[in-house]
Amino acid sequence: MLNKYARAFFTRVLTPFAAMLLRLGVSPDAVTLVGTGGVMAGALVFYPMGEFFWGTVVITLFVFSDLVDGNMARQLGRSSRWGAFLDSTLDRVADAAIFAGIALWYAGRGDSLTLCAVTLFCLASGQVVSYTKARGESIGLPVNVNGLVERAERLVITLVLAGLSGFELTFGVPYIDVLLPVALWVVAAGSAVTLGQRVVTVRREAAEADAPSAGGEAEGDGGDGAREAPAAGQEKGRTA
Repeated sequence: MLNKYARAFFTRVLTPFAAMLLRLGVSPDAVTLVGTGGVMAGALVFYPMGEFFWGTVVITLFVFSDLVDGNMARQLGRSSRWGAFLDSTLDRVADAAIFAGIALWYAGRGDSLTLCAVTLFCLASGQVVSYTKARGESIGLPVNVNGLVERAERLVITLVLAGLSGFELTFGVPYIDVLLPVALWVVAAGSAVTLGQRVVTVRREAAEADAPSAGGEAEGDGGDGAREAPAAGQEKGRTA
């Protein structure tokens, strides 16, 4: 939901910066790699120490590279399959680093195995939510659904509340550290709902896509009811 509106706004804001990088000879792939490296450093260096405010500041500065690299590619007029693949793959790496850093905190000085487990669920469910859409599209389905908590929502909820919870250690604001557990529970529940939404959508779209071919096979059957067996290692409507 946020992705639909926020991306358009920040794309306009970041267009001059993207143009400047192009004039300096920087490639979109370089921006993607540097951005992912910065997010990983912010998450895996600061978060395990409980420095959620400064970690979030570093992550936020680099997370906008996800908008800058695509903007640069469009200005060059040469969006590529490789660029799309690299961007999507490194997005998953960056997301995993954020939740891994939080999980390390709760497994160590944060001293909460429950919240560590919730964080790991956020990490895993976020990856699976992304996979369901990619896998559905790879078999020719549109996966036409706006999930409750997609990547933009996961990042905004987690980073904003993690950064605010860091005010306790950094600025001495009491009791505000409770915001991070709230964020994790919300993201975990929202990701579970979103996963269910996507699975149901893919199931419906797959049934609709398979219905015409199934009807055609039924009409073409001979009077003896014989049907050609599927090839070895395959099932109807699936690939190995």
